[in-house]
Amino acid sequence: MSLARTHSALPTRWRRLTLTIWGFAALLITVAEAEPLNHHPWVVYYAAEVPVTVFDPYELVVFDSEAHPPLQGLKERGKTVLGYLSLGEVESHRDWFGEVREAGLLIQENPVWKGSWFVDVRDRRWTKRVIEDLIPRILHRGFDGVFLDTLDNPPHLERTDPKRYARMTEAAARLVRSIRRHYPDITIMQNRGYELLPDVGDSIDAVLGESVFADYDFDKKVYQRVPEDLYREQRAILREAQQQHPKLAIYTLDYWDPADTAGVAAIYAEQRANGFRPYVATIDLDKVVPEPGP
Repeated sequence: MSLARTHSALPTRWRRLTLTIWGFAALLITVAEAEPLNHHPWVVYYAAEVPVTVFDPYELVVFDSEAHPPLQGLKERGKTVLGYLSLGEVESHRDWFGEVREAGLLIQENPVWKGSWFVDVRDRRWTKRVIEDLIPRILHRGFDGVFLDTLDNPPHLERTDPKRYARMTEAAARLVRSIRRHYPDITIMQNRGYELLPDVGDSIDAVLGESVFADYDFDKKVYQRVPEDLYREQRAILREAQQQHPKLAIYTLDYWDPADTAGVAAIYAEQRANGFRPYVATIDLDKVVPEPGP
């Protein structure tokens, strides 16, 4: 599953796509040497085929919590390994989907991501399942913590229908804080969910900015530069979070054609110049794409 699925639940200003494909010759990026403190290699990989030695260059690894390479070899190599957990949606292929549906916790199917359903994060039964069932499953497999996804959805729903979905954003933040309260020693990375950051920034270890600089157009089937205003807006949000929560690590995930090594290298340089910890991937996240060498 691609992390990019979360884009469907963003505010309108975050869903704008450019129809023009920017060549990297036009990006006007100043390539700077990365400061040592900004060099924290990490990777996200949603498959199970590659040997664990592929992950040797990385200090942080994000996997799907069910389909993934063996964890023991990575733990022996000192890697921090996080398991995927969707908090704002429930996917129909999960073995516990039927129980959640029968309990009445689902709101509606995501219209742009079939097979995935918005969940009512206000319902305490959802909190109970996350805290007492889903996270223990992930930790029992040997993960060091969780990668929290789809937290853009609660604010999106509340904006769409403020009366019906009142306090969804507050409930999502409360859920994240509850995870930290019950699991004080695990590593927690949050994907986007920017509107929650003022309330959860001190409860998580890291936030990921996805598609901050480069993205993928599913209609055109091409990689593209994120519009400049959207890039600047996300960069400002992440920098503000960094200032308000000094212990919060800021990661970025951008998408680009790995055959364009110069373009990939330029994205790494741009994000490191921003003070972030970047990874550049293919849109399906089913390959480990090494950072181009100097």
